[in-house]
Amino acid sequence: MNVIIHIADSSFIAYAQKICDLIYDSAQARGTGIAKRSAEYVAEKIEAGKAVIALDEEKLVGFAYIETFSHNRFVANSGLVVHPDYRNQGLAKKIKRKIFDLSQKLYPNAKIFSITTGLAVMKMNTELGFKPVTFSELTNDEEFWKGCQGCRNFDILQRNNYKMCLCTGLLYDPKVQPAQQPASPFAKKVVKPVIKIKKTNKMHKK
Repeated sequence: MNVIIHIADSSFIAYAQKICDLIYDSAQARGTGIAKRSAEYVAEKIEAGKAVIALDEEKLVGFAYIETFSHNRFVANSGLVVHPDYRNQGLAKKIKRKIFDLSQKLYPNAKIFSITTGLAVMKMNTELGFKPVTFSELTNDEEFWKGCQGCRNFDILQRNNYKMCLCTGLLYDPKVQPAQQPASPFAKKVVKPVIKIKKTNKMHKK
């Protein structure tokens, strides 16, 4: 495996439809609800540099993108997906870390949030400092909730007046939680020097 996770730019737009297909197939296999996105929408995120894409040479193996709401006060990490042939190798965690770091770089003062039914995603978010919250603490931007219309569970969200669904809301507030820094394999452990004091016995003549 020679997978490289890239910060997206216009050179990756050709992968837009494959990304949509991968997200859809992944949701079908898990039997979970997921908001559908068009290839045009994904292409916009790629061109704007608001996505990360994982490739094994030229093969698409993973993806995630950023959405902004409420005048950039809220940022959502969305669409995290890994190709079935590359799962259980820690790749999802690396992609999540990359999109999280990119979100902090582009929007350092924004609250980053995620809604998910996946236990693995919940665990990854928790490790990054996300906290479970009610939907009332997330953005009230209508555009975000419109994105849920393609989800098979949208009727549940509607019946609960957009306050509850099968997804769990997770929030990272930079004002509460300090920025998470990736551990460096070259970090040196600081060791305090041990100073030994030599005891001397002085002999006095009477």
